[in-house]
Amino acid sequence: MSQIFNIDLKKIFVSSDEEAVERKKNFELFLKTGLPNKKDENWKFSDLNFIISKNFKQITNNDDLKFDKKIKLIDDFEHNYILLVNGIFKSCDIKYEDKEKLKVESLKSLENLSLPNNNLYYLNKALSLGGFYLEVQKDYKCKKPIIIYNYFTSNLDNKIINSSNHIKLNQNTELTLIEYNVGEKSKFLKNTFEKIDIGKDSSFKNIILQKSKSSGYFYKNITGSQAYNSSYQNFILSSGLKFNKIEINMNLEKENSNCYILSGLSLGKEEHQEIKTRINHLAPNCKSYQKIKNVLESDSTGVYQGKIFVKEIAQKTDAYQLSKALILDDQAEFNAKPELEIYADDVKCSHGSTSGSIDENAIHYLMTRGIELPAAKKLLINGFLNEIFENIPEEKLKFFLEKSIKEQVDGI
Repeated sequence: MSQIFNIDLKKIFVSSDEEAVERKKNFELFLKTGLPNKKDENWKFSDLNFIISKNFKQITNNDDLKFDKKIKLIDDFEHNYILLVNGIFKSCDIKYEDKEKLKVESLKSLENLSLPNNNLYYLNKALSLGGFYLEVQKDYKCKKPIIIYNYFTSNLDNKIINSSNHIKLNQNTELTLIEYNVGEKSKFLKNTFEKIDIGKDSSFKNIILQKSKSSGYFYKNITGSQAYNSSYQNFILSSGLKFNKIEINMNLEKENSNCYILSGLSLGKEEHQEIKTRINHLAPNCKSYQKIKNVLESDSTGVYQGKIFVKEIAQKTDAYQLSKALILDDQAEFNAKPELEIYADDVKCSHGSTSGSIDENAIHYLMTRGIELPAAKKLLINGFLNEIFENIPEEKLKFFLEKSIKEQVDGI
């Protein structure tokens, strides 16, 4: 595997000799074991080593930072935005907010995260060229959503992009953040690590939206902590990626915090996507809710691995976990591994997984009402996925997301 990576660390600008030594050390740590494979339990269903070896002959680091193109902004609803080009912070416009209450700037690298046995973190620490830092000051509630435009240029074939982001909500704040991938169709590997800190009495909605065809291979790790009475809602809507794995590790550290993860994945031919979660209940009276939905076409693979961990002190925990897969072709594959690890005795926890084809009775009912077979199937698929956005109160945003689902389903 090390032969695939033709990395020149000297191309990376460093601010000190110490940084150069640290990058070299992390790259050597990565090379000891290389990309994760199916022998690693966390990658049992998504053998990244095999997938990358099959699709790349050589991978080099991206050192071309030129960008002079104007991107098209979403005009369905008013929003602020942050522009990232190939993972690097370029600009921002927070015109709807009090600029003294928001801090947005470039971030070169994350402080050390507690991520045992994650070799991709070493790779990220060695090669990351930046990302963004976003902080909401105490007692400020953002008036409009912020869209992160992830723009990818056309010169990324056989390149690796490593980026790091940090989002911090101080006490009694609110933020809606939408991640939106746009750009050219290059074949590249994207490796992102993101840290989230949610303060007391704060609410964070995080929407990850990928709806255009891409030849990119994506991995994203989100690691977060939640304070007293905080709320984290993560909505994932994704289709069109050759490979995509999103790993979410949330720590409910104080009482009355809650965490919601809802995902709708629509997988086309030969696409592979995985959602992996670990929700750590570390304090009493906390709640987590996870619902993961997949629609799979021919030769596609969907994966859900989810773990709920309940510490002994975390009495009165309420945790729910469910994955559902709608399989449209015999050649599609769905793998699920829901887990509970509970050390408290006064809890309400459940998990489950179901998969199957479209309900023939529902198809028959719609066809008797004059709806043709292709339209009837799309109507049912649309309804299956739309549930994940039911709890979004902002009507224009909700309509935009529902429209995005319809566009995905129409492409099936």
